[in-house]
Amino acid sequence: MSSEPINVLFVCLGNICRSPMAEAVFAHVVKQKQLDGNFGTIDSAGTSSFHVGENPDSRSASTCKDNGVPVNHRARRVTQDDFSKFDYVLCMDNSNLADLQEMKPAGSKATVKLFGDYDPQGETIIRDPYYGGNDGFQRNFKQVTRASEGLLKALGLI
Repeated sequence: MSSEPINVLFVCLGNICRSPMAEAVFAHVVKQKQLDGNFGTIDSAGTSSFHVGENPDSRSASTCKDNGVPVNHRARRVTQDDFSKFDYVLCMDNSNLADLQEMKPAGSKATVKLFGDYDPQGETIIRDPYYGGNDGFQRNFKQVTRASEGLLKALGLI
């Protein structure tokens, strides 16, 4: 394991539901486990520009808050620079993955994959809860919490 801090970017479509939740939960888990020194930037972005500048969806933010996880993010779109800045670009579903693989410049250092690949329960797709009820946000919270732990294990940090 390198002594360089690890930079992680979480990606979904609009960057208002799943990816800001994943960012907040992962940062929270890292802090709880006192692993802050292993990480540089933990951020999130979207593959589309639909919601650039907006706060996270209120249901996503309240789900995090109800679980003791602070959220502080403004939606942004993935940039070409992200593929050189971040070591891991982790997305929520196969559509995001295809978009990111198409955007990824040749020679990029970033590992681009599904965040759900780190879920010990094997739920690789973190479904978009936007058009559903609060239960979808609760489900996402559980998934991103498990995947956060799984990523830390895969990195050999826990």
